[in-house]
Formats: sequence, C-alpha cells, structure tokens
Amino acid sequence: MAARGVRLMSLRYPLVRAALRTSRFLCTATQQKSTGQNLEEDQSQNQNAQKTEPTPAEKTLVEDKVKLEEQLKDMTDKYKRALADTENLRQRSQKLVEEAKLYGIQGFCKDLLEVADILGKATESVPKEELRDENPHLKSLYEGLVMTEAQIQKVFKKHGLLKLNPVGAKFDPYEHEALFHAPVEGKEPGTIALVSKVGYKLHGRTLRPALVGVVKGP
Repeated sequence: MAARGVRLMSLRYPLVRAALRTSRFLCTATQQKSTGQNLEEDQSQNQNAQKTEPTPAEKTLVEDKVKLEEQLKDMTDKYKRALADTENLRQRSQKLVEEAKLYGIQGFCKDLLEVADILGKATESVPKEELRDENPHLKSLYEGLVMTEAQIQKVFKKHGLLKLNPVGAKFDPYEHEALFHAPVEGKEPGTIALVSKVGYKLHGRTLRPALVGVVKGP
C-alpha cells in the first residue's frame, strides 16, 4: 500500500518523481564508489603481496646479478695486481740495465787498479834527492811516471772511478778496511792515521776499500 501510494504521488506531483530519481541515482553512485574503492584496495594489496614476494625468475636474476658483480670485482682486482706487477718488473729491469751500464766495467777497473798501484809505488821509490840535472835520465823517467799516473787518474775520474786516500778522516767500514788499531799521540780516536793502500769508488759504490791503520782510544 505504501509503495502504491508513493507511485500515485509521483504521478500527480512531478517534483516528487524527480526527487525519487535523484535518490536512486545517489544510492547507485554510492554503491559503485564503494565497489571501486574495494577493487582498488584489493589491487593494491595484490601488488604489495607481489612486491614482497618476488617470483622465482626474479630471484634467479638477482642471484645472477650478484654473481656477475663478484666476478667483475675479482677480475678488476686481478687486472690491477697484474698492472702493478708489470710496472714493478719494468722498473726492476730498467734499474738492472742502468746498473749494468754503470758497473759493467768494474771488473776491468779492478785490473787497472793494479797498474795504478804499480805506477804509484814506482814514483814513490825514486829518491827525491836524486832528481837533479846531473841525472837527466832518472829525472825524465820520474816525470814520465808522474804524468802517466796523472793521466790514468784522469781516465778513472772520467768513468766515475775515484781514489780514496782518507788520511785523517773518520773510519768508515763501508769504505775502509782496518789493518790495525794503535794509539797515536795527538790524533783523535777512530780516525785514520795511516793508509797502506788507497781505495777506489765506482759511481759512489766502493770498488776497493782503502787499507788503513786506525787510531785507538786510550
């Protein structure tokens, strides 16, 4: 009866009929909105579930990515070490070549030192009082020996070979070889009082140590 009354009223009153249509439209829109929100929430929940739980394929890709990154890091480290080893080898080879150029003649120099020692002893053995005009041959021979000794020392110096005659210097075990220790009045202990045989250095490296006598302390 109530529904029939409403229909009758809607037929008689157009405003009532329009109000009823508006009411039905609002109810339908509300239901659709509610349904749409529910669908969006379900989709969002499904997407979150998919994000939190990766698929087996995604897991495999992640594992492969990690393995490849580790392999790349390992190969990069090996490459850097290989470069460092190559550079060290190059530097060592260059140093050996340079040393060979500098010290390759040291065997030859040692043999020439014996010649220089003989020349030195020969000039020292000539009595200075005999070097007079009355002995022109001896004087000429002595002057020739002195000039030869000076020339050979000049050649030594040209090739980096220097004489060590360290009288009065401090004893250095890298450059000198002590034959004896003895107290010497007026000399500081640890200094060299006598040089029995001069030494030589080739490009700063001791080729032959000087044979010396060292002052002994009290």
